[in-house]
Amino acid sequence: MVPVPFSGAVHSWLLTVLRCTSIPAVAAVAASRFDIYRKVPKDLTQPTYTGAIISICCCLFILFLFLSELTGFITTEVVNELYVDDPDKDSGGKIDVSLNISLPNLHCELVGLDIQDEMGRHEVGHIDNSMKIPLNNGAGCRFEGQFSINKVPGNFHVSTHSATAQPQNPDMTHVIHKLSFGDTLQVQNVHGAFNALGGADRLTSNPLASHDYILKIVPTVYEDKSGKQRYSYQYTVANKEYVAYSHTGRIIPAIWFRYDLSPITVKYTERRQPLYRFITTICAIIGGTFTVAGILDSCIFTASEAWKKIQLGKMH
Repeated sequence: MVPVPFSGAVHSWLLTVLRCTSIPAVAAVAASRFDIYRKVPKDLTQPTYTGAIISICCCLFILFLFLSELTGFITTEVVNELYVDDPDKDSGGKIDVSLNISLPNLHCELVGLDIQDEMGRHEVGHIDNSMKIPLNNGAGCRFEGQFSINKVPGNFHVSTHSATAQPQNPDMTHVIHKLSFGDTLQVQNVHGAFNALGGADRLTSNPLASHDYILKIVPTVYEDKSGKQRYSYQYTVANKEYVAYSHTGRIIPAIWFRYDLSPITVKYTERRQPLYRFITTICAIIGGTFTVAGILDSCIFTASEAWKKIQLGKMH
């Protein structure tokens, strides 16, 4: 059979097709030179029992660390810091106070709240946002009140000073249910003395004694993940009980809360680990674990092979 010669047009078309199909293949071969993860055929690998044990332990260890990091990532961390400043500058120099106290042996018409401070405030018988609840069929009284104090040293006290007729021997035994300053914080991660006097029981005290509670108020700021801030106050307390006298005789007892403000502010901030740090940690865990496991497996395999050669040498 005599071959039929190609025409010039057909020959050019075939050359173009071959050239176009070979360019991607050549490019792929050239790009594969940059592959740092060279593949080893399975026929050239040798599975071992120790390698299997190390691989299983490696996977379990990675799983444990991953779950630990995941728990830390989804858990909100509360970080605290101290600084000198007035955190709540928008409060107008005021601090909100919430007081709840029971006097089981003093009639409600005799109970009153007085407020004094170094700015000259002297208020007797404060009644705004307050309530008196009779106890023991009217023999006692529970006082609940919300009021504000200035950010200067001062005191507020429960007494009979505002009563129309002063009793001879008022009984100031009491139980403090709540005394707090600023916003109420109900956060599990913050352990502070926001209601340090809550539950204070003075029912067995001398009925004629006055009670002094000396408070050191510490401004506290809590900032959540959204950046919203709440302003509260912790306080430390010291107390004393005494029967007071003057040159005219015994002084009518009262329950005094004397306060001063600390210049140090405590700030609590909610923080969550950023996503990029979580991903970086997971990559480090996986890469580091496999690297160490590979080195350990290689050492064990090399040692076992050397031991086999030694044993074979002894046999010969």
